[in-house]
Amino acid sequence: METLDRTGTTPARPGLRELKKQRTRAALLRAAYTLFIERGYDSTTVDAIVEAVGVSQRTFFRYYSGKEHVALGVQEMAMEHFYEAVRARPPQEPPLEAMRRAVLEGWETVHETIECVVPVEQYLGMYRVIESTPVLLAAHLRRSAQTEERFARLIAEREGLDVDADPRPRVVVAVFGGVMRVTERLWSAGEDHSVESMRAITVEYLDQVGPALTGNWRDTRGGPACP
Repeated sequence: METLDRTGTTPARPGLRELKKQRTRAALLRAAYTLFIERGYDSTTVDAIVEAVGVSQRTFFRYYSGKEHVALGVQEMAMEHFYEAVRARPPQEPPLEAMRRAVLEGWETVHETIECVVPVEQYLGMYRVIESTPVLLAAHLRRSAQTEERFARLIAEREGLDVDADPRPRVVVAVFGGVMRVTERLWSAGEDHSVESMRAITVEYLDQVGPALTGNWRDTRGGPACP
């Protein structure tokens, strides 16, 4: 069965030339990820990446502006997938619930999308490279801030709000984004680097957002209650 796009029609299949471009772009990204994980980001050159694929530097720069661009390439794909998943959520869902469900219910489909380009293990392995490489971590956080602004505007649009007049869309997106960065960091620092571990940590922390923000911690933890 053919998949329909958002307009209800079957999307046109890419021609041979476009398929070749997609394969070259994916091959460069896979080679870069392999080298980044094996050698480290700083020790990997563009020359090494193009040599692994058998193309020229000119070809590399046709698809990527540099090492940082290719290093964060799949993360950008995942964020785009998440953005579309949030946009497709039922309009009656509260913003935080829409984002939570988009992440948890879209887990398998984002992996399918990523695996068309790189193995999921490589994608997850790049989180550890990013966390351990200051220049990449800085770039990742900078792009995350830009992504959060985009999501805030999407949430405001869903709720019929002016994002510059109502602080709630930016607040809820900032909270959600912060939780996701915590789970990435905990998973990266842990011993279990499986997909299942990443998902389990994500579920655990997302499920605590509501209680953490609205609950009485001292009562639930057995501490002294107010008189």
